[in-house]
Amino acid sequence: MSEQKTNELVRKIFEAYLENKNLRKTPERFAILEEIYSRNDHFDVETLYIHMKNQKYRVSRATVYNTLELLVSCDLVTKHQFGKNMAQFEKSYGYRQHDHVICIECGKVVEFCDPRIHQIQTMVGDLLKFDVKHHSLNLYGFCSDCSMARKVNESAATAAKTVEN
Repeated sequence: MSEQKTNELVRKIFEAYLENKNLRKTPERFAILEEIYSRNDHFDVETLYIHMKNQKYRVSRATVYNTLELLVSCDLVTKHQFGKNMAQFEKSYGYRQHDHVICIECGKVVEFCDPRIHQIQTMVGDLLKFDVKHHSLNLYGFCSDCSMARKVNESAATAAKTVEN
C-alpha cells in the first residue's frame, strides 16, 4: 500500500475513533498523526514535540501527549517501554510484526523480523490451546559502537593498572 493511501486510511480510522468517542477533530491532532506516519523510526514524546515545533506546528506538549494516548487507544500507534523511564512510540497500522534489539548503553533500537519467531508463536499457541494474536520480543545488549567503546575503556583500565604496578 502506498504511503498516501496509508495516510488517508489512518486519517479515516482516527476520524471515526474521535467521532465514536465524541472527541474534537482538531487540526493539531491530525498534524501529529501525519507527522508520525511520515516517520520510520521509534520516537519519544519530546523528540516528536521538538520536531513539530521546528516544523512550525503550533502544538503544546500536552496536545502531543494526549494525542499519542488516543492514537495508542485506537491501535494506530504502539507504545514501548524499552527498560528506561521514557516511553517510545512507533506507527503500527499496516506495519509488519517485528521485534527489537535495544542497546542498554545508548538506547539505540533496531528492528528485526525472523519467521522462526512466528513459527514458535504458532506452536506455543497450539500446544497451550491459545489463540495468540501478537507477541512482543525485546532483546537487550550492547550495540557494536558501545561494545567497541567498552573494549577500549577496559583496555585502557587494564593498561593503567599495569602501569601502577
